[in-house]
Amino acid sequence: MTVARLIEGRSAEAIVACDAAMSVGDAVKLLAEKRIGALPVVSGGMVAGIFSERDVVYQLAAHGPAMLDKTVGEVMTSPAITVEPGTEALGALALMTRRRIRHLPVVDGEAIAGFVSIGDLVKYRIERIESEAEAMRSYIQSA
Repeated sequence: MTVARLIEGRSAEAIVACDAAMSVGDAVKLLAEKRIGALPVVSGGMVAGIFSERDVVYQLAAHGPAMLDKTVGEVMTSPAITVEPGTEALGALALMTRRRIRHLPVVDGEAIAGFVSIGDLVKYRIERIESEAEAMRSYIQSA
């Protein structure tokens, strides 16, 4: 299964994102309000970076509360690690594991097409394993 199938039915317009000029304080409020862990930072429809809870923690440790007045562009992780819609779901999961990240923007050309979390990919993996186990049980019972 590809990442495109995982994000099928999700609108690119529904992606909760921010721009580099947003203050860190406002971005933190958005993360809390939406109960999410990361935001793609989008500029002109293209992914400029990722702003995540980790960025908040690192900046808070380095600069204290003054970091809330910085812009997202000053603290975001850039360049963002991305995948294309045709990327296999297990390949995306392996990339996330290898790079120790929890969110991946899906880009089609240069435009953002979706956003997947490690939770999306783990859910797919669990469903696949359960399906395979059920197929094995059925096969064994019919033999």
